[in-house]
Amino acid sequence: QVQLVESGGGLVQAGGSLRLSCAASESIFSINAMGWYRQAPGKQRELVASLTSGGRSNYGDFAKGRFTISRDITKNTVYLQINSLEPEDTAVYYCNAHKLNYGYWGQGTQVTVSS
Repeated sequence: QVQLVESGGGLVQAGGSLRLSCAASESIFSINAMGWYRQAPGKQRELVASLTSGGRSNYGDFAKGRFTISRDITKNTVYLQINSLEPEDTAVYYCNAHKLNYGYWGQGTQVTVSS
């Protein structure tokens, strides 16, 4: 079972930046893919970005340009850099790990963007 711990959320003004972190309980090379999703109030959870163990990234259409996913394999950690934050980015951001046929979720970290 993969355990994920997110951090880095908070309250930020529009135009600011945040970097979210997701630490996995095992080597990220043993995980097929890791990614970030977000869920705003009253909306469905949506993919922000994902990164395969081979290093291939994928972004949701809305996330191209302001969001960057990266990793530090020495720390078993995946990051999500968000620039030029907008009030519409307000959501709970969840880390996800896909290993074999199972998906694992972190507890989520709240990002609130004030206008």
